Amino acid sequence: MAVTRLRQAEQVNVTVTIESALHDDVRELVSALSAHLLPLSPREFQFGISVEEMAEPRTTVFVARDDDGVAVGCGALTVHDDGTGEVKRMFTIPDVRGARVGDKVLAAIIEQARRHRLERLLLETGAGSDFASAHRLYARTGFQRRGPFHDYPDSGWSAFYELRLTAGDRADHSPAATR
Repeated sequence: MAVTRLRQAEQVNVTVTIESALHDDVRELVSALSAHLLPLSPREFQFGISVEEMAEPRTTVFVARDDDGVAVGCGALTVHDDGTGEVKRMFTIPDVRGARVGDKVLAAIIEQARRHRLERLLLETGAGSDFASAHRLYARTGFQRRGPFHDYPDSGWSAFYELRLTAGDRADHSPAATR
């Protein structure tokens, strides 16, 4: 059955748009993400932001929808006062995993960060084998491992990444360009 699901997932066509975090289907995606993450690490090492925080002006929410308009993935870009952007709340529903929906969401986030003329994008994600597919996504998109940033603690529960977007490094690291 897993092979059948992957074949179906490979055929998913999605459109990624900027939307309000306060839409019910976005709330459902964020709730599903939180439920997915809950058993993977202690709560004190989970750093997701709420949909209300995602609705603040410094955060842009990206939603991937299939051809039927169903929300199948999301991610967010939070712009910090220090001129960095942070990737937050990346998630795809299980039925479309393997279809590179996350690549499309991340490409939209990177494009928006470039429009904001941010120098770099940072992200925190979980550590360990449960997060291997996320780590592969970030690596193939050009993100490099780094140490903790902002107020994240240095623990074995988190992995940190950075993508430099400075004028001297404007190579296209979008997932479509790295295939």
